Amino acid sequence: MANEYTSANAAQAIPKLVASYALPALFANLVMGALVNRNYDGTLANAGDTVNVPIAPNLVSNNIAEAGQVQNQNPSLGNAQVVLNTHEEATFQVPNVTQVLAAPDLLQTLLQPAVVAIAEKIESDLLNLYPLLTFNASVGVANTPLTESVIDSAETSLFAAKMPDSISKFAVVSGTAYSQLRQIARFSEEKMAPGMGQALYTGQVGKLKNVLFFRSQKVIAVGSTTNNMVFGTDALTLVTRQLPQVTQGTGAISYTMNFGGFALRVVLSFNPNTLGQQLTVDVLYGVGVLRNQFGLLLLN
Repeated sequence: MANEYTSANAAQAIPKLVASYALPALFANLVMGALVNRNYDGTLANAGDTVNVPIAPNLVSNNIAEAGQVQNQNPSLGNAQVVLNTHEEATFQVPNVTQVLAAPDLLQTLLQPAVVAIAEKIESDLLNLYPLLTFNASVGVANTPLTESVIDSAETSLFAAKMPDSISKFAVVSGTAYSQLRQIARFSEEKMAPGMGQALYTGQVGKLKNVLFFRSQKVIAVGSTTNNMVFGTDALTLVTRQLPQVTQGTGAISYTMNFGGFALRVVLSFNPNTLGQQLTVDVLYGVGVLRNQFGLLLLN
């Protein structure tokens, strides 16, 4: 029959099905990756390629009252060069392609560890950019609990660096720092402000001093110093590009998908060592600093 359900046509469908599950799941497991500037283009690229990420120029206004003339400006785009130096993959064995296609729960069970592993690597790479946030002085003291005044200083520093208030401010902190914030009485008691009691009820800190707080297990600690970050979206950038499709007839099938400014490829291939099918989820990306003045370190 023309529409017979076989392992052969199931194998053709699996990469597309896996990609439709994997990319949203990967995005959901990102913390930093969901907050920073994401630069994506559908053009194909290879590991080692350099991407030029444009930065908006600064312009000045001109008063033309009383017979003045317009002042023609020749804006020059800034540029941040980001190398696509990471081609991250996670591969796992597929016990039965037909069974996996027919059982979405089984597919998600197999896929989840691969997605989390890639998300954690992206998270670590972005958080490892902390030494490059040098424009603003760090706030906070090593091995000292965070306080309201420290958070206030961090937000004020970004304002003084001319980061527009219209740009959202985020803080990604360690689990310990997040716990300290939840125990600041003024931030956790309902009587202080409507809705502030959420730290007591849900454990979510939310927005404090116009900064939205998140926690990550990948925040970098060096000795007794934890390098939490406070930043605007354009402080850091995550650059992804599409990987090429696998050449037909080489024993593999691939499918590429993009979602939310992020690209991912899924490859289904035959493993001669195990005489079985395997799935590979891989991404090509690079990270870098875009606007140094839009970020700083929050130490504790």
